[in-house]
Amino acid sequence: YPFVLVAAAVAAVLFFIGLDPLAWVAVVLTAWCAYFFRDPERVTPTRKGLVISPADGRVSSISEVIPPPELDLPREPHVRISVFMNVFDVHVNRAPAEGKIARLAYVPGAFLNAELDKASEDNERQALTLELQPHLRIGVVQIAGLVARRIVKFVDEGERLMTGQRFGLIRFGSRVDVYLPASVKPLVCLGQRAIAGETVLADMSGDEEQRQGRKS
Repeated sequence: YPFVLVAAAVAAVLFFIGLDPLAWVAVVLTAWCAYFFRDPERVTPTRKGLVISPADGRVSSISEVIPPPELDLPREPHVRISVFMNVFDVHVNRAPAEGKIARLAYVPGAFLNAELDKASEDNERQALTLELQPHLRIGVVQIAGLVARRIVKFVDEGERLMTGQRFGLIRFGSRVDVYLPASVKPLVCLGQRAIAGETVLADMSGDEEQRQGRKS
């Protein structure tokens, strides 16, 4: 939490030298940084076949696309579920399923609005390929946005992740994409709020049709 410590230190110095108005601004900044970097515990569904949201935020896109080459997935249409995180969401990202990290690739790039579709190709990103079982892989891509300028990884290639395990974070607003085989039906709807480590995005072993939703 270096941002929190720096902001707190600045506030203390400003109070010490008598610049109280600026010190209170630093106190507010300290509180906001502590809020941003919060990391609450989650209760994660662990049944095999479930794919859990890797991020807190809003489901901003559900589409069929060719996955980016850095994931090293088959060059054929996959279901992509995108979760957009604003600056008020928890930014710690969690593994959507249990599996081995078959590939971990950092791709430098731009810092476009993460909600734009082309951000998946143009923006700075960290791609993680999970091997759930032989010949079954899914992809997770952390995408930096307009404000986010740093993707932090907690894991390395070859490690095995448990469902819901923390694998990284993106600082200050961003997006996470999950790539699934085309046969998998999403169990979330556009605009729905997702909770990292808890919300079920899809069931790879089920036969439920894609869910439809409406605002109410």
